[in-house]
Amino acid sequence: MFCLRVRTAAVLAASLLIGGAALANPTVGGAQMYPSKTIVDNAAHSKVHTTLVAAVKAAGLVDTLEGAGPFTVFAPTNEAFAKLPAGTVDTLLKPENKDTLTKVLTYHVVAGKVSAKELVKMIKAGGGKAELKTVSGGSLTATTKGGKVMLTDEKGGMATVTIADVFQSNGVIHVVDSVLLPN
Repeated sequence: MFCLRVRTAAVLAASLLIGGAALANPTVGGAQMYPSKTIVDNAAHSKVHTTLVAAVKAAGLVDTLEGAGPFTVFAPTNEAFAKLPAGTVDTLLKPENKDTLTKVLTYHVVAGKVSAKELVKMIKAGGGKAELKTVSGGSLTATTKGGKVMLTDEKGGMATVTIADVFQSNGVIHVVDSVLLPN
């Protein structure tokens, strides 16, 4: 009987640890983000990333972002896309603008899995800023301000990381409040 109780307690403790790990990821757009799912799988369930998911599909990047990675994605919300000039998103989603859309989207992706802690460490090591090479070939400049990570694009636009460290099976997402634009 004692052995059964110990074994039951061990199974319960293990299930709490596994469940706790799954719950350690923040929710995004009202949806639980599961570290066992891919970037695309999780983003598809976030109510605040419907524009991003539509853009990823239109650019033909679903298979890439479901791949092994790892990737670090700075994921703009629907509100971030809404800040763009009127008609920009509709124009980018047209088939004839697929190359431009792909460049904008891959500008939000960095190869490798960079956690917020690692990013802050890079910023400190760089004397207050870190240059991040994006998958599109451009660069983002990361800094901190008021305890938040800020990203500056090549045009001088800025985005704030609003939710950090949303871990995925193939990388990590950091939610941002503005769309970053390459040159």
